[in-house]
Amino acid sequence: MKIELHQITIGEIVSDFRNSEEEGVIGYGGKLNIRPKYQREFVYNEKQRNAVMDTIWKGFPLNVMYWVKNEGDTFELLDGQQRTISFCSFVIGEYMMNFDDNLRGFSNLNSEQQKRILNYDLQIYICEGTPQEQLDWFRIINIAGVKLTDQELLNAVYSGSWVTSAKRKFSKTGCVAFRLGSDYMRGSPIRQDYLETVIKWINNDNVEQYMAIHQHDSNADELWLYYQNVINWVKAKFSHVRNEMKSVSWGELYNKHKDDVLDADVLEAKVSKLMRDSDVQRKAGIYPYLLDGDEHHLGIRTFDGNTKREAYERQGGHCANPNCASGHDHVFDIGEMEADHITPWRAGGKTIAANCQMLCQDCNRRKGGQ
Repeated sequence: MKIELHQITIGEIVSDFRNSEEEGVIGYGGKLNIRPKYQREFVYNEKQRNAVMDTIWKGFPLNVMYWVKNEGDTFELLDGQQRTISFCSFVIGEYMMNFDDNLRGFSNLNSEQQKRILNYDLQIYICEGTPQEQLDWFRIINIAGVKLTDQELLNAVYSGSWVTSAKRKFSKTGCVAFRLGSDYMRGSPIRQDYLETVIKWINNDNVEQYMAIHQHDSNADELWLYYQNVINWVKAKFSHVRNEMKSVSWGELYNKHKDDVLDADVLEAKVSKLMRDSDVQRKAGIYPYLLDGDEHHLGIRTFDGNTKREAYERQGGHCANPNCASGHDHVFDIGEMEADHITPWRAGGKTIAANCQMLCQDCNRRKGGQ
């Protein structure tokens, strides 16, 4: 791989700058692709964006950037997209900055101040090499910045028409996937959380396999239709939106229970009751519990150490099971025993001292397996 250091001004990069859904992000007189397929969306927040312009305004050096040279004297931005879009967006008037206690946009600056920004020299390494060398290099230099997520790297490896279509629906700020399902999803579309999650749902957690199979599909309609079906099923069966719903793996539940006969009103009454139950520690687990009956989803509150000790002393160290294989007179160490609900939680028993008994480990395990 050939690598050379160049000094290029902001004015040169801003020349013919365009940022559009159709054409992508272009600069440097139309010769620089600022957002290649392996790049993420713009993720800098206002503070980070402003820090870039403040650095330039004060004449301090920005970190070096990396470009890749392609055929025909065109280039791709390998590292530095966030900084590049930050200063280009300011120069074309998309936001204002507080310079020397005055809020000003680029057009409000005098000619000398504008030249000060446009003539700012950027240190840019330009490299030539194979696509795999470029991607490997990007993985290395990316360590010092905002790291690519696993999904962003997979988007690069399996770039093509399918990824382009999928990102349009799942990976843009305010994208249709976010508008449809933000009440039920965690994460950020622009960091690929939505896209990764939905692929996991549709393909049993194997994201790379699904992307490899569909890389050359003309669109991602199958994934989009599946996502709509999942979210619409959730809305139909669990009508009341709660924040805990964002922590539920809805695709997995949809795959297993989409054909179940479920009454939304009955489900809501049960959800509400369980949300009020102080023994239920994992509220998000209420939803899978209502579909498969597994209490492990709920994280039922356990007895604390004081309650266990009280029950142990009350029983004199004996197992509460009258049919214990060790015999009724056998005295166990407290470490050999486990706390148990006398009346099970599912039968209305609460995690309180009056409902606590100590069983030896063997008896408790046998009871739990019944």
